[in-house]
Amino acid sequence: MMQKIGIVTGGGDCPGLNAVIRAVVKAAALRGWEALGFIGGYEGMLDPVQTCDLDYRRLGGLLYRGGTILGTSNHGRFSVRTGLGETRRVPEEILQAARLNFERLGLQALVCIGGDGSLTIAQQLYETGIPVVGVPKTIDNDLKATWMTFGFETAYTCAVDALDRLHTTAESHNRVMVLEVMGRYAGWIATYAGLAGGADVILIPEIEFHYEAIVRKIAEREQQGKRFTIIIVAEGAKEGGGAMVTAGPEQADRETRLGGIGQAVAAEIERRTGKESRCVVLGYLQRGGPPTAWDRQLCTRFGVFAVEMIADRLFGHMAALTDDGVVPVSLAEVVGGIRRVPPDGELVRVGRALGISFGNDGG
Repeated sequence: MMQKIGIVTGGGDCPGLNAVIRAVVKAAALRGWEALGFIGGYEGMLDPVQTCDLDYRRLGGLLYRGGTILGTSNHGRFSVRTGLGETRRVPEEILQAARLNFERLGLQALVCIGGDGSLTIAQQLYETGIPVVGVPKTIDNDLKATWMTFGFETAYTCAVDALDRLHTTAESHNRVMVLEVMGRYAGWIATYAGLAGGADVILIPEIEFHYEAIVRKIAEREQQGKRFTIIIVAEGAKEGGGAMVTAGPEQADRETRLGGIGQAVAAEIERRTGKESRCVVLGYLQRGGPPTAWDRQLCTRFGVFAVEMIADRLFGHMAALTDDGVVPVSLAEVVGGIRRVPPDGELVRVGRALGISFGNDGG
């Protein structure tokens, strides 16, 4: 039966978004379905509707192209985030307007590609009556029910490359080099990159740090003849008893911007040790550029599975990567919480076995 499906990308940009769009459109076309994209994120679903026809024969090069050809937004009338992670419901009149436009366009299903905030909107659209399936996207890797989201591997690979480059400067000048990475309330990027990039100290939101422990680690390395130290810090990390460092005031329609912890750590370490310390904020470099080979295949699997869920009428579900491959999980199970690095889990255990300090011990 002929179907016409819609695709929307929400939240921050992420390597692999275009690869998912390509996979969805191509898999749909091979079933004889049409695909339509909403421009500018969920805002594109409102009046006047902003759409474009998606013909897979004209989508060459999307597999390795960064960003999203549909555009995206992480604020506006659909925003469900306020302050430090609080969630609110999209106004009912906005949800109903999106549903009416969805029906006027003759669509039978909507593929929502996004992270926790975007999939929270997807769940609310589903509750409003739109047949929705989800694809998990976030460099933070903090979505429940899937052990990896697309974009994460590309982001932490970028961080590893930065650590490789910082090592040479740190060693040449006997400095403490601090790399601040994204992740919000989860330390997956910092932990994976720290392990793969040879960091000496890893600071993450899940484990409050103490400067005394970091100073001990630096002194320990000095005693071993290693006069430089590499620290990677997640933007949501915080000192014991302190608060997360923010980069600006809270805004009504978006989450508070985190940032600045790296500079704070570098300054305090230099004050306490007298060692020259420098901070590099990796920032949006983690979210840009082409996806890695791993992310490309994961995006392709997720996109094809989204079409299969539509064919099986598994609406209200998201494609999730598990030990059994890609499987459907209920959106209701995914939203409303985040997946964080277990403080007593394997990654932290491996790090400590290698002498890495997480800022709460002697490392």
